[in-house]
Amino acid sequence: QVQLVESGGGLVQAGVSLRLSCAASGRTFSTYVMGWFRQAPGKEREFVAGISWSGAKLYADSVKGRFTISRDSASNLVYLQMNSLKPEDTAVYYCAARDHFLRMSADDYEYWGQGTQVTVSS
Repeated sequence: QVQLVESGGGLVQAGVSLRLSCAASGRTFSTYVMGWFRQAPGKEREFVAGISWSGAKLYADSVKGRFTISRDSASNLVYLQMNSLKPEDTAVYYCAARDHFLRMSADDYEYWGQGTQVTVSS
């Protein structure tokens, strides 16, 4: 089992930066693929970014060039640095984990955090 706890969300103005953190505990964190997803009201949960155990990264087109995912395996932490935030980035952001390969579908992830709200005002 892997337990995930997100933090760092908040209410910010458009154009600023925010960094989300996800603390993992349980099984061997360093071998897991970690992902960030988000869900806006009335919308499906969508992939934002993912990072493999080897450091390979994937991003949704909507956040490429603005968001950066990283991990600190020694501390069991994964981060999502969000720059140049836009109102359309407003959502609940979830940290997720899975074994083996980097995937973009929420259905492929086994473990989920409780989510942290990010609200970007214009």
